[in-house]
Amino acid sequence: MLNIYEQVDRNKKRSFLIMAVFVVFITLVAYVLGRASGYSSSWIAIGLIFSGTMSFASYYWSDKIILGISGAKEANKKEYFNFYTVTENLCLATGLPMPKLYVIDDTAPNAFATGRDPQHAVVCTTTGLLEKLNRTELEGVIGHELSHVKNFDTRLMSVVSILVGMVALLGDWFLRSTRWGVRGRPARFALRSMAGGNRERDEGNLGAIMFVLAIVMALLAPIIAQLIQLAISRRREFLADALSSMITKYPEGLISALRKISADIEPLEAANRATAHLYIVNPLKGDEFKGKIAGLFNTHPPVEERIAALSGLK
Repeated sequence: MLNIYEQVDRNKKRSFLIMAVFVVFITLVAYVLGRASGYSSSWIAIGLIFSGTMSFASYYWSDKIILGISGAKEANKKEYFNFYTVTENLCLATGLPMPKLYVIDDTAPNAFATGRDPQHAVVCTTTGLLEKLNRTELEGVIGHELSHVKNFDTRLMSVVSILVGMVALLGDWFLRSTRWGVRGRPARFALRSMAGGNRERDEGNLGAIMFVLAIVMALLAPIIAQLIQLAISRRREFLADALSSMITKYPEGLISALRKISADIEPLEAANRATAHLYIVNPLKGDEFKGKIAGLFNTHPPVEERIAALSGLK
């Protein structure tokens, strides 16, 4: 098992690796779309600009984008006194700078952390979590989220949230573009082929091949997005749980919190598939796959396994 320093270094490298894979993927799709449309050079340039811009944006502004999507508002210290004081105390214990605190107005209990590094970290909880957990349980949850900050998991998870969403949008855009191409460019190639000439027939065949490849790429886009999301090992949740117990010196607090959060059947309306992996427990209730093989497609390890691991720390 990696020690904490090796884990931090791995998460830093994975952030840049995922962005590099994203750039390559966008460029490849842009090339295929460009060839199918007959404008390969311009589409490659557009793909490079688009992927580079989105990777830059996902790195520097992912926290703001995620908070905006989630409808979060900055927490007031007077109104959310326990939230503030628990976070302050745990930051002193870990040596981390105080993160910005946000709340989502939703009765479903849950929480997440985001931000590209500890100096730009954000911890966000729902109002339901603050209402339903006692102070000891809240310490366990906040300790878990601060562990993600300390491990640089927040950088990795934030980048993934934005890139997965963009790949999903790209797939839809790609399908629409190829549908336009069927009525346009490939059809003209077919007419030229009927008029005669090997060159026209070759161009028509190439157009048809690129169209089929375009369809395949569009269908693969959401699968690739899912693989990117699954590239973030579920082991980070076990590690954050363990570090939270080390910080609070009381695993039972987090164990009790996990039981309460997972037992609540209300789905979190502010969450979606692109951001679900950020939360301490899957916010899309009833969306988990069952079984060992199917469970590989879940964003979180089973709560029962996490509780068993925490119980072993006593």
